[in-house]
Amino acid sequence: MPCRRVFILSGIMLCWLLAGIQGGRVQAADAKDAAASSGNAAYIESAGATVSDPAALTGRSGAQRLDQAAEALYGYVLEGDVIKARQESEQISQIFISSSFEGLTSVEGINALSAVIMDMKSAMAAVEASPAKWEAAAARLRLAANSLNHPRQPMWLQYYKLVREDLNDMEQSAAANDLKSWKTALGRLQSRYDNIRPAVIISRTPEAVNAFDSWISYAEGVATSAQPVERARLLEIVSYGQEAARVMFGKERDEPALSVPLAPQQYGAWGLMAGAFILTVLAYAAYRKYRGQNGDWKAV
Repeated sequence: MPCRRVFILSGIMLCWLLAGIQGGRVQAADAKDAAASSGNAAYIESAGATVSDPAALTGRSGAQRLDQAAEALYGYVLEGDVIKARQESEQISQIFISSSFEGLTSVEGINALSAVIMDMKSAMAAVEASPAKWEAAAARLRLAANSLNHPRQPMWLQYYKLVREDLNDMEQSAAANDLKSWKTALGRLQSRYDNIRPAVIISRTPEAVNAFDSWISYAEGVATSAQPVERARLLEIVSYGQEAARVMFGKERDEPALSVPLAPQQYGAWGLMAGAFILTVLAYAAYRKYRGQNGDWKAV
């Protein structure tokens, strides 16, 4: 009996010790989670943003909210509503801070998105009002947010037509050995690319972006060079730009720049008469076949 009591008491003590150890681990984990939550809240509060919706912390919902807010901001800027535009700008900052876009874009994409948001806030906070700068910054932000939310079919792909037109103008100017017109077309292309570059960085590989960046930089260097440039060299530079643009926009090598639907083919009077004759022959053959089948089943 004494041995049995000792065994029972030992078992009770062992269970009590195990329960105490497990309880300590749970309390430590709870304390760690509380500290982490407190740290995140302190970071967001120090950045000047408050999380009003827990769903904004997920990447996909944050991208959707950012896209909607950027579109609304662009509309307010076009309408000239400065107060609402500034309010929406602050809302965009809060969404960016409280969201995690991991898996939606690269580190370079996050940096580009952050930079375009800061450019928008700086333009809105400027002492002298500049609607042109507001509109340009809002357009870049809208394209960047759309690229994050729609990586497969971003809005900036619509610029391919304009980019190809500028490259075609450069090619024609090079063929005519008109360096002045070549520089003008290059300037237009540079301006368009500046508008979409943050969006391109978000949804394209760094290699594709660097290739076009390098081409733009080289073409600008040639345009500002004091030495004369030969016609063949200008044409060669344009061909490199066309290839870099094709890769960046994800186009096939032989794919046309525009997918313009073909105009309906016009048929003359002889074509209409031939069609009517064919239809008449087919109708008569069907009628004869129908009469023949009915004759086979007629009772004798």
